[in-house]
Amino acid sequence: MSSPTYYHRSPFRQSPAIEPEPLRFSDDDPLLEASSSSSLVGLLQKVNIKAIPERPALSASESVSPFTVLLKLKAPPLSPEARSSQRAPIDLVTVLDVSGSMYGKKLSLLKRAVHFVIDNLGPSDRLSIVSFSNQARRIFRLTRMTETGRCDAKLAVDSLSVDGGTNIVEGLKKGSQVLGERRYKNPVTSIIFLSDGNDTCNGGAYSRRNSNFRRDPPGYLNLLPPSIYPGDGGGGGPEEMETIPVHSFGFGSDHDPVTMHAISDASGGTFSFIESYEMVQDAFASCIGGLLSVVTQGLRLTLRSASHGVEIESIPSGRYASEITDQGSKGVISIGDLYADEEKEFLINLSVPALPNSDESERKTSLLDIVCSYRDVVSKETVEIECDLIEIRRLMTVSPSDMTVNLEVDRQRNRLRAAESIAEAQKMAETGDLFGARTLLAKGRTVILGSASAQAGDEFGAWLGDDMMETERRMGSAQLYEREGRAYALSGMSSHRTQRATTKGKLVAGAAPPAENFSFGGVAALQSAAPAFGFDPYATPSMANMVFKSQQLSLSDDTTTTKGK
Repeated sequence: MSSPTYYHRSPFRQSPAIEPEPLRFSDDDPLLEASSSSSLVGLLQKVNIKAIPERPALSASESVSPFTVLLKLKAPPLSPEARSSQRAPIDLVTVLDVSGSMYGKKLSLLKRAVHFVIDNLGPSDRLSIVSFSNQARRIFRLTRMTETGRCDAKLAVDSLSVDGGTNIVEGLKKGSQVLGERRYKNPVTSIIFLSDGNDTCNGGAYSRRNSNFRRDPPGYLNLLPPSIYPGDGGGGGPEEMETIPVHSFGFGSDHDPVTMHAISDASGGTFSFIESYEMVQDAFASCIGGLLSVVTQGLRLTLRSASHGVEIESIPSGRYASEITDQGSKGVISIGDLYADEEKEFLINLSVPALPNSDESERKTSLLDIVCSYRDVVSKETVEIECDLIEIRRLMTVSPSDMTVNLEVDRQRNRLRAAESIAEAQKMAETGDLFGARTLLAKGRTVILGSASAQAGDEFGAWLGDDMMETERRMGSAQLYEREGRAYALSGMSSHRTQRATTKGKLVAGAAPPAENFSFGGVAALQSAAPAFGFDPYATPSMANMVFKSQQLSLSDDTTTTKGK
């Protein structure tokens, strides 16, 4: 068998020269020297943090458990005049399935999508390309995306051809090796992983005829390195080992969503379901729109009880590791990177004690001291922000208005209710109980749409209801669930657990409505609709802008192709 190969720069750039793949991938490009950020320090904004108790007042004689406090975080924006210098550069590896099933239009669309990624990386970013079928090859070393680097990367992409089976394990091992053996490290590291099939080389293939349902990720995932599959789903506590986020894209109806979701969930990435092959470029655009806008890293929330007897009972934090220590007097949530303008919201459930008898008509109970710490990607310094002390009034007599739950707290309860309903319905569907799964989703949707925030016109509540209804529809039969329902549910679960946008079925996060819905067709219609992207509570402006850019390019290409005929 011949040695694996990778592509090296050719002085004529007509066809890449083929050389043996090195034993170690320590041939990455040096990083671009960072320019002085002193001129930008004054422009920087800080993470915004806000805490909201579910009610403004409690009876002094009443002990309440749970009493909920909402924590809201929002990352600073990227200013247009300093967009590249105010975000962290990335080391990105694309791990691409080139098995025989990727033949024809699939491969052509994938190449175009990776070209789009290459064109949107800057000279501080580095890219490596890994392809896999029966075996995996690194076809392009970790290279800075200068003009020359982009040209060489595109040549490597254009050289891809399909053949053989699907070895997911070897593909991800190779991608992890590229990042593990690099000499230099950019602040942000990620893998984009796309596949349209089941692993056929490690005992991962399963027959739909014999088994319509599979409940657990395959055992071969334990063959993956712990840097991308620690195996505990990321719940090992705030001090868990650093992992490489894998953003997985299931392509079409024959991929393995259980495996791809498990890998993304364990590594801290996202899982997207690309139902239509034509969507792959927009799906990649949404993902890199976030990855190319990281403005804070290592973000952590530290919570401390501010009064005797106030205890932290639970922190439903989704994918983000959290822990409660010191008999409920301290809590920590580890969030990590934030994209520009990205929002995260967490409900903290407390136990609030009654107060000793007193003749005072109004007193106060301090609930929590909150500190937010993170590393600023421009100044490279650690920033600490103290949230305003959270207090509630304690009254002898509580009025009806004081009993009303804050609508923002209610909104987040709806988000958690939807996430739990979808996850529980997916478990039921895996056992074959599709009727029970649909019933559970319908009941959950009714509760959400009847909630105070939804009744007040909250767009988020309506979106959650629509998402649950679509998840329910795709569980309409065993065949439908197998073909698309499982992948749709898992991509939704990934989005809710990370509070981060994913592509789900025919919906690309941040995408404008389809062009056929406009009164005027073509690029002009898309441009006129640029401010009105489809509602997705997790999509950021950077994601929406990148998707818009992708859609403009696709329409322009389609127009050029039509004129050429």
